[in-house]
Amino acid sequence: MLRSVYSFLMPPSRSTIGVLISGGVDSAVLLDRLLRQGCRVQPIYVRCGFRWEAAELRHLRRLLHALHRKALKRLMILDVPLRSAYGPHWSFGGARVPGARSTDAAVYLPGRNALLLSHAAVACAQRGIDHLALGILKSNPFGDASPQFLRQMASALTLALGRRVRILTPLRQMSKARVIQSGRGVPLALTFSCINPRGDRHCGMCNKCAERQRAFRQTGLRPS
Repeated sequence: MLRSVYSFLMPPSRSTIGVLISGGVDSAVLLDRLLRQGCRVQPIYVRCGFRWEAAELRHLRRLLHALHRKALKRLMILDVPLRSAYGPHWSFGGARVPGARSTDAAVYLPGRNALLLSHAAVACAQRGIDHLALGILKSNPFGDASPQFLRQMASALTLALGRRVRILTPLRQMSKARVIQSGRGVPLALTFSCINPRGDRHCGMCNKCAERQRAFRQTGLRPS
């Protein structure tokens, strides 16, 4: 019987890892750590049609170019349109974007981790990749980021795909400020964390911009 794996530990060196990446600080630092560990890394971006994705993807491509190593594979983009599933929702335009003083709950995207993991796991299985990592932090309050969910998701995917799926969250015990401190060698100025961009620039006023600014202030560094 195949046994699934969920772990917040780093994988063995020389493993091939699929990494769900957005271009934000967390996934950038995770990607860099895995490369330094000696892993072969397949970055995966899941494009859902959200209002910020065009700017996010441009920043992500610049970041990957800056981090380029032989072990870093070409970016894989999976198209998973969610507009019809979400219906009227601020993430697709129209409604106002949650501002700097809004709560975490205001920016929750329902079931997003389930969708990201299921599509990425299928893509990885088709390419013989068993490990799938994402940059979840200890501050994430949502059910689809909990160890219980990730453990059960790994089990369900292992059963569905007929091969062992290992879900890894190596940053699980870290705060965003600590992630920034640990990524001082990473070109963090190229990262992007805004849900209402002005062209390619951070708006400076949304929930995610405020979260980014707070974390950088805690480290004594300036956000880009």
